[in-house]
Order: sequence, then C-alpha cells, then structure tokens
Amino acid sequence: MSDTIVWRIAGGSGDGIDSTSQNFAKALMRSGLHVFTHRHYPSRIRGGHTYVEVRAGTEPIRSRGDGYNFLLALGDSFARNPQEDAYYGDEETKPIAENLDELREGGVIVYDEGLIDIEEIPDFEARVEENDWHVYPLDLRARAREKGREVMRNTAGVGATAALLEYDLGHIEDLMSDAMSGEVLETNLEILEDAYEDVTDTEFTHDLRMPSGEHDEQQVLLSGSNAIAYGALDAGCRFISGYPMTPWTEVFTLMSKYLPEVGGISEQVEDEIAAAALALGASHAGVKAMSGSSGGGFSLMSEPLGLAEMTETPVVLVEAMRAGPATGMPTKPEQSDLEHVLYASQGDSTRVVFAPGNVREAYEQTRAAFEIAYDYHLPAIVLYDQKIGGELRNVDESFFDRDPDPDLGATLTEAELAEAAHHSSGKFNRYRHDPGENGVSPRSIPGQKGGRFLAESNEHTPQGHISEDPDNRIAQVDRRLGKHDSIRRQFEEADGSHQTLYGPEDAAYGIMTFGSQQGTVEEAVDELDDAGYSVKSMGVSDLMPFPEAEVTDFLESVEECLVVEMTASGQFRGLVQRELGRFGPKMHSLLKYNGNPFEPHEIVEGFRSVLEGDEPATTTRFVPAAGD
Repeated sequence: MSDTIVWRIAGGSGDGIDSTSQNFAKALMRSGLHVFTHRHYPSRIRGGHTYVEVRAGTEPIRSRGDGYNFLLALGDSFARNPQEDAYYGDEETKPIAENLDELREGGVIVYDEGLIDIEEIPDFEARVEENDWHVYPLDLRARAREKGREVMRNTAGVGATAALLEYDLGHIEDLMSDAMSGEVLETNLEILEDAYEDVTDTEFTHDLRMPSGEHDEQQVLLSGSNAIAYGALDAGCRFISGYPMTPWTEVFTLMSKYLPEVGGISEQVEDEIAAAALALGASHAGVKAMSGSSGGGFSLMSEPLGLAEMTETPVVLVEAMRAGPATGMPTKPEQSDLEHVLYASQGDSTRVVFAPGNVREAYEQTRAAFEIAYDYHLPAIVLYDQKIGGELRNVDESFFDRDPDPDLGATLTEAELAEAAHHSSGKFNRYRHDPGENGVSPRSIPGQKGGRFLAESNEHTPQGHISEDPDNRIAQVDRRLGKHDSIRRQFEEADGSHQTLYGPEDAAYGIMTFGSQQGTVEEAVDELDDAGYSVKSMGVSDLMPFPEAEVTDFLESVEECLVVEMTASGQFRGLVQRELGRFGPKMHSLLKYNGNPFEPHEIVEGFRSVLEGDEPATTTRFVPAAGD
C-alpha cells in the first residue's frame, strides 16, 4: 500500500481533462483521503497538451510532489498536425511523450491506443525497461464509441485507473449520479464499470495501490479562486466589476455567479480602467466593492488605483499574476508582478498588499483586505498567481463557519455628522488634518444629511476643494502615509500573524518565500530536517506595509537564508533588502521562471547549493548573497 498516489491525466485542451480530474479528486476526498491538484494547460481553447495531477494521501498535503507515479494518457483529439516536423510537434503523442521525464521509477502508464501510436514515441520501450514502468494499453476511444460518445473515453480511463489501484467505484458512481441523469448517466456508468471489470481481470505487474484514509470531519474541495470569492462574499462585498483575463477570470466568474444570490451586482465592462473606476464609484456610494485583473489589465488600473488613494475611497482589488511582460505566457504561473503591484500609480502611494500562501490564507486575507480597506479608507490588494488560483485541496468545512461582516468601516451616521466638524460653507470636513492616531478621517455616504464634501483627485483641503498650499499638502500626505504605521501596529497586536513560520524554532538556517510557494517550501523543510539539516521557513504574506519586526526576528535567528520565488530578477529578495538592507549578505536567491511552479526537490537542491556548493536543478537559477 502506497503512502501517496500522484495521478496525472493528460490529453488535449477541450478533452475534459480538468473536469475529469476535479471529479476524481473529489471522489478521493470523499473516500477519506487528503488531496492536492496541480494544473498545466496551454493558451488555447481547443487542442494543445494539458495535464492535471491529483496527489492523494492519508495526511494533509501542502504541495505538488516530486514527479508522479501514475499516468493516464488520453491523447489529444484536437491535435493540429500529427507530423513530427510540424511547428507545434506531434500533438497526438504529446500526452505521453511530454510526460515521461517526470514519471517515477516503477510508475504505471495507461494510454489510449485508439489515439496514440506508441511506435511514434522515440526510445519508449528502452525507457520503460530502464525505469521499470508498467504499461497498460487500452483502446479507450473504441470502448466509448461502442456504448456512447467518444468524450466518454475519460470515464473508461477513470474506470481503468480505479481497477489498477484497487479503488472501489462507489464514490465515483455517486459523483456521476449527482452530475448526470437519464441515458447519459446510464451510459457513463456502464462504460465505467465495464472498463473496471475488464482491467480487474488483467494480471497486474505493479505494486502501486490507492491508500485508504478517514477524515475527522466533513471536507470541501476548493481552489484559491474559490477561497478569494468566498472570502469577499463573507466580508460583505456586494459589487464587482471586471473584464475577463486569465487567470483572474475564475474569481470574477465565481463572484458573478454568487453575488445575485445575496442581493449583489456584477458588471462586466469594456476594459479594466472602467472596471476599477466603477468599483470606486460603487464604494463611494456606500457598497463594499471589488475589482481585479491579471498583470496586463492591472496596468490599466493604475490610474483609478491612484484615484482611490487620493480620494481615500476604500476598494479591494485582486491581481492574478502570470508570466509576463505583455501577454507573456497567460496560463503559466509566475510571481513577477510583485513590484508592479507594490508601486504602480503616480506619487507616494498608500495601499495594503496581501499575498496568501494557501487556500485558507486566501479566504482569511481576502476578508482582512476588506476590513483594512474600509476601516482605513484605502485600496487593499490581494496578490496571487495561477498556481494557488487553480490548484484544488481539501479543507475542513467548519473552517468557513464564521459570521459575515457587512460593516462599512469608518463611516458616520447622520447623528454623528451633525456633531462633526464642518466648514463655514456647510461642507463636511471629510479630510481632516488631525483625525486621530490612526490617520483615518471618517467618511459620509452620499445622501446623508450634513455629509456633503468633494471627492477630488487633486490634492485638497479638508472639505475636498483643490489646494496647492504647502502646509496643507504636508498635512494630508503625512496623514495618509501614517495609516501604514497604524495598520502595522494593528497587525502586530492581533492574535495571529499573516506570516507563516514552519520548522524547528531554533533551526540554524532559513528558507523564506512569499505567496503560493509556501507549501512547497514547507515540504522541502521537512525533507531537509529529516536528512539531518537544521532548517525552518517563513512564508511572508504582508507585503505592504512590510512586517519589518517579524522578518527581522527570523533573519536574525538564522546563519543564512535561501529566498525562493518565481521571478527572474529576485523581486521579493529585493523588497526584503530594501526594507532590511543589513541582512543582504546572508540572503541567497533560488529563482524559477520557466512557467512551472517549484517542486520540493528543487528547493532541497537549492538549499544544498548554499551549504555545500552543489549545483541546483537545471530548472532553477541560484544567485548567491552579495559579496559571496
């Protein structure tokens, strides 16, 4: 019995790879296993090699694994050109040919011989023998055509998988019954069961079996995109505006689906400038509002972002990073929008930026973003990437058992407005110079008696009138920027930190990262500690205002630190050195920017390159500390 199974299903975009993997992952979760998925897909609607990994085990899983051990290769039914010398290569064979390098020794291969000619794959038999792979060719397409439609070959493939891993079909059949009915259900069940029975009669040559487990409580399967959307809804968000752009579209789609159910509104507009501006208008009118995009669209949002900072209009934006610049690689993860999000817009900016490291943090920090935005009257940004946005993992259902928060933050009632300071003209002093220790001057909502003021993009007086008076300028800028100090104090006085520490407290060496690589770093820490090294990690989520005290404590406690990020220029390490320059000599960079997230072994090899001078993985780049 294996501790974990890493099952990879490969085919072409449009062949149902994503939906099939989601259903299989959900079935494994329902049967008592912990699951984690990793998705890889091209920037095409139809065709092009795509795969999804489902990692399942008896213990909680934080990351994709090092390679995988079971391949279900369905072929690409939308292949452009089967010729080897075609511009995009032989797409019919890619679901096998491009997946062999990461298949572990002793792994299992099931392929659809109705679509894939194994003779077209160079050195296949030699590699099978060398790696002790166990190969089971099945004509999945013929099975599907015989009883139903070709698309049902996925069902046959899942039936074959279950048989080869000795996994009971019960949970798979229950899921199919939930999603289908009538003749379609009956046909799929027949194909599933026939494939299972036929393969069960096959003589197995492999030792791989599905582990068995049990959950202590009800589980839900969700992605970071789900978590951000649910966090926004529970934070009281009732308006979203946006324009589709991969990979932010998933959050926008989910919010558009659920907002009407709670009395909210979703608007798809002509571009990202309009989207951000519309969200500002909704927030100004008294509604918790959000917008978002990916890197290219967020570039267009820089002007309304600056407007939100100057007018002190609360809003939450989400930015889903992808490999850039320009269109770049739209469906591949990267973290190189960090500096863009921190510094985009004109002038000295006042914003808060969170970078959650997992699904739970995506939910909690989205709620925190709304709380901070509306309490302090500024834009709050949730920064994530395609990896955390698309990967699925199981979470305790009770994690979401908490009250929603409709509070609009620092606003005044009409009774409070009657007692508030006003100009002789009758206008409300919306932007007071001395509002209190946290720098927040409470706002009124349009239509309230006694709450009239100007929301002006120019520098302005307390009432909102344009002003170029030097003393007023200094007072307003100092007050706005002073909010960061108040927010930092609030975070430090809270019960829990947004930074995630992992590993032995007294470890000699550190690994630091931000955002989506957190779980992979933690798996690498476990492997290194098991090997006799003394290592701990910190996942940083507060990017602005920067958690200076917490990061200082971490860096002071270790001899050397490896900084892990999916950028080519070391943007996160640059941020840390900007804030805490004295630690530059002990920070080394491990960078990956080939369109794939880190695997634990790459981080392990990167760490060893610090201590022992070993060469890191060819997929990564090591940059030593300054002066080394």
